[in-house]
Amino acid sequence: MPRIHIYSRADWRMPLSRRELATCLKRMLAALPEDMPRPAGIDLHCLRDGDMAPNNAIYMGCPGPTNVLSFPGGEDMPGTLLLSVDTLYRESLLYGQSPRGHAVRLLAHGVGHLSGLDHGPAMDAVCALMEAAAVAH
Repeated sequence: MPRIHIYSRADWRMPLSRRELATCLKRMLAALPEDMPRPAGIDLHCLRDGDMAPNNAIYMGCPGPTNVLSFPGGEDMPGTLLLSVDTLYRESLLYGQSPRGHAVRLLAHGVGHLSGLDHGPAMDAVCALMEAAAVAH
């Protein structure tokens, strides 16, 4: 069973509880195709835009916040996801999506990057599998 740790400075704003977040991430990892690399677990950091912006500048060279940043781990090391809760809500309004649905979408995107995928059709297909698995009851 993968190890999932959730760290948050914005818990009260997340559209999913810590338990729901952990369940989503575990289901996403389980839904990855067998031949894909996967981290030993995931450390998810839920941040405000003010905490995300410096990370985006340092690691991506881009000013301002972004929605999610991914830092791959390995077979014996967890991957790390940084998720901006402020950006999640802003994009939800912009794209006409529920905050819960957009949170799942961003997490799937981040897990795709943790598994070695880059943007494109393969990422889209795997993200669709993970999103479906995450919301299955």
